[in-house]
Amino acid sequence: MATKVNIRDVAKAAGVSVTTVSHALSEAHSSRVNARTVEHIKAVAGDLGYAPNRLASGLRNQRSQILGLVSDEITTTPFAGAMIQGAQDAASEHGHLLMVVNSGLDNELELQEIRALQQHQVDGIIYARMFNQQVSVPEELQAVPTIVLDATSDNPGLSSVVPDEFGAGDSAAELLVSAGHRTIAMINNEDDIPAAHGRLAGFRAGLDRHGLQLPEEFLVAGHPSTAGGREAALELLSRQERPTALFCFNDQMAMGAYQAAGHLGLGVPADVSIVGVDNLELIADGLWPGLSTMALPHYEMGRWAVLKLLSELENPGAPRSHEKIPCPLVERESVAPPRG
Repeated sequence: MATKVNIRDVAKAAGVSVTTVSHALSEAHSSRVNARTVEHIKAVAGDLGYAPNRLASGLRNQRSQILGLVSDEITTTPFAGAMIQGAQDAASEHGHLLMVVNSGLDNELELQEIRALQQHQVDGIIYARMFNQQVSVPEELQAVPTIVLDATSDNPGLSSVVPDEFGAGDSAAELLVSAGHRTIAMINNEDDIPAAHGRLAGFRAGLDRHGLQLPEEFLVAGHPSTAGGREAALELLSRQERPTALFCFNDQMAMGAYQAAGHLGLGVPADVSIVGVDNLELIADGLWPGLSTMALPHYEMGRWAVLKLLSELENPGAPRSHEKIPCPLVERESVAPPRG
């Protein structure tokens, strides 16, 4: 019958003291040991199959080494995988377990889930939303360190992370102007949310940098769906003086714009260039030609939230921060110079 490997076995195999092994495998104390020695000890521990006793460690430092992630709907959206993966990777790298719960927009269920996480003695909680918005964090979270993910809080004492919506709009404008377009329209989300305002402001700023403007008649808002994008694009592209390029609030609206262009006998990008936001691969890669789009940084936001939470756990007096993570451009084939 196999015997469980203990810390003394690792110390003996590595040729160091038990204290050195303890420090090397500790997130809080590894800096006390030479980096090469830490690497050596971790390799030996891995070869031996040594697993630290997290329960005992937690009792010593008053930590459970468990983090909670409370979401509204992200586990049912296409973005969930990347956001949760980023959070989980960061937690795992630092010796923590991530527990994920989903409320489905049920406020009472959300409170029950928060209480359940507190009963599990989680060290901290990440309060996540499906899309960038302002939230009022439940009072129950005042008793535990909390980070707001993909949203901002009306409590400035809570750190938060969101996409750089302004930067996404600015980059979209830069892409289209650099391709030679001067008559450019935007199809925006009709909802009063930070993403709609931020992307529009960034798009205007990007155009303004090149001496261009976004005329009011070239700004159409609709439902953030394929049908909403199709309806808005039909309105814009049916005009006698039609735009040669469209910046769409999201990839679904961009897909609607593709459909509108096809209905009117226009080619993408030969007659109209189109840019979206999201990088939803089922849409962006599935469209033909492929859609150039600004990727929302879900993995990076999830990772940042955990790292910031761990930082605040180690240093409760650390300054709170409100991070905006860039939305990188993913270029495909939907942008080309205008005809003529």
